[in-house]
Amino acid sequence: MQGALSKMHTQLGEVVQYHLDLGGEHVSLNSLIGHTIKLRYLGQISCVSCQRSIKKSFNQGYCYPCFSTLAQCDMCIMKPETCHYEAGTCREPKWGKSFCFQPHIVYLANSSGIKVGITRETQTPTRWMDQGAVQALPIFKVHSRLQSGLIEVAFAKHVSDKTSWQQMLKSRAPSTDLHAKRDELMTLCRADLLDIVERFSLAELTFLADAETIEINYPVEHYPTKIKSYNLDKDPIVTGVLLGVKGQYLLLDTGVINIRKFSGYQIELSA
Repeated sequence: MQGALSKMHTQLGEVVQYHLDLGGEHVSLNSLIGHTIKLRYLGQISCVSCQRSIKKSFNQGYCYPCFSTLAQCDMCIMKPETCHYEAGTCREPKWGKSFCFQPHIVYLANSSGIKVGITRETQTPTRWMDQGAVQALPIFKVHSRLQSGLIEVAFAKHVSDKTSWQQMLKSRAPSTDLHAKRDELMTLCRADLLDIVERFSLAELTFLADAETIEINYPVEHYPTKIKSYNLDKDPIVTGVLLGVKGQYLLLDTGVINIRKFSGYQIELSA
C-alpha cells in the first residue's frame, strides 16, 4: 500500500487500537504486531495543509508558506498562555475564534512520569493516547485555550509539562495516585489559581472534582532496551519486526519511528 503518512488513528479500549491511514485505506497495526514490516519513503512530501509538493516540511508536515502564515503553526499553539487574539494580532482571527475559544481540559497524565497538559475537550482521550500516557486525570474544564495555558503554567512550577519520549518507549510507567498529586497541586497553586479566577470569572473555570483516572493499555509485546530513532530523510527504508505501538511511535526490533513527525511523507508499506 502507498500513501501519505498522517497521525495514526486511535481507539480506546482494553488495549488501544491503532490504524494507519494510507491512500484512504486504514491498516490495522495491532494485527501486524509480531510480523516484519517495511516502510519505504518514496522521496515525495505533500504539505498537510495546501497539498503542494515540497522538498522539506516544517512543524510536522507543513510547507514553509503555510508554516509562516497559518495560525495553527503560531508559537501560541505550543505556548497557549501567550495567546494574542485579544491584541488583534492573530494570523487568522476566524480560525482562532473557533479553535481557541472552545472548552479545553487541563489534566495530569502519567507517561514517562507525571506531567500536566492541556487539550481541547473534543480531543480527550485521543491526546492522552498520542502522548503514550498510561493514566490520565482531567482537573479543570475552561472556556478558552488561554485559560488552560495559564493554569498549565501555574502547575508547571511544581510538575513537568513535558514527556520524555525515550523513557516512555522503554517501559510502562508505574501506576501512581493522580488524585493525590492533583490535590497537592491545588494547594501549591492556590494563589496563582485565585489570580486566574480574578482575571476571568469563576463561571469560566470548572474544577472537575469527581473526575476519575483513565487507565490506558498499549499493544506492546516487548519494549526496546535501547532507543534508536529512525529518520526517513536519512533512512528511506525502515524495516523490522513490529514489537508494539505506543503514542505515535512504531516500536520495531531495529528501532522506533515517530509517524506523526513525518506527516505528508509518501511511503509504501508492506508486511
